[in-house]
Amino acid sequence: MQPDWYPAWRDDAFKQLVAKNAQLEKDFRLGHWPRYDYDLTAGKLLFSEQGIVKVVTEVQVAGSTSAKAGYWLWAWANSNMPGELLEDAKRVRSFGEDNGIDELAHPYVTDAGDDLEALGWELAGTMVRVCEALGAYRSLRGAGGGLYLILKSIKWAS
Repeated sequence: MQPDWYPAWRDDAFKQLVAKNAQLEKDFRLGHWPRYDYDLTAGKLLFSEQGIVKVVTEVQVAGSTSAKAGYWLWAWANSNMPGELLEDAKRVRSFGEDNGIDELAHPYVTDAGDDLEALGWELAGTMVRVCEALGAYRSLRGAGGGLYLILKSIKWAS
């Protein structure tokens, strides 16, 4: 279930995410660093080259996809995620509850088109829009899944 305005709103959120991520690529070379590491305890995503950290971001966890299970799982519904990195995901759940948008208010979202990566980016884009984040990043996980992180701040490492 969803309101009539939601599909166009979600499409616009995804377009905004694409533009934001393109700007992050231009300004901070995201997507081009040879290595990245995330520390969910500290809420950081670090990009490095030759063992030297170059870019530091603060993150919140949006959710994850699992090709094996065939769905998206919102971070707020994942008991393995640290609570302090779920504030924005909980805001999205509240937005979904307040507006009658099932895919934002229910723990799992399945993709009828079998393109979980696209679904992950679309839902991450929704979270970026609701929470006014800078962009999103996907960390690949085993068996075709991904962990989607929302970028709250970004800076060059000193």
